[in-house]
Amino acid sequence: MIQLHKLISTSLGIGYVGKGGGTVAAVATCIAWYLWQGGGNELVFWQAGVTFLITALGVWSATEVEPYWGKDDKKVVIDEVAGMCISLLFVPVQLHYVAAALVLFRFFDIVKPFYIRRTEKLAGGWGVMLDDVLSGVYANVILHLCLYFDLF
Repeated sequence: MIQLHKLISTSLGIGYVGKGGGTVAAVATCIAWYLWQGGGNELVFWQAGVTFLITALGVWSATEVEPYWGKDDKKVVIDEVAGMCISLLFVPVQLHYVAAALVLFRFFDIVKPFYIRRTEKLAGGWGVMLDDVLSGVYANVILHLCLYFDLF
């Protein structure tokens, strides 16, 4: 079972890339999100279900691999996948929106403003996942504000 959790937590092995694995996972998520939805402009509500499933699996798997790899090991990149999915929720699937979501998400994930860093202190997979979940929420809110005010 631990092999399955390693596969999930590394996002099918992306986490083994090493330095920059989080960015690679975020970019791979953007590509998959775009291709999966055919680059269409429609907003599909199953996105929320997929995002919830990825996030729940991430919490579970990050908790399970922690005894083997330690707290928030760099190989664990499922948190970046979940955060990137949250960034893209209900945003038109067009290249410029996907690129903006990527830049915003990585900014918040790296800088960790507005109490994001505090969530890393939570136990197990919650501490691994929630900083990226919040980074995704912040990126998504900014994207929706830009859409609302027609800034793109």
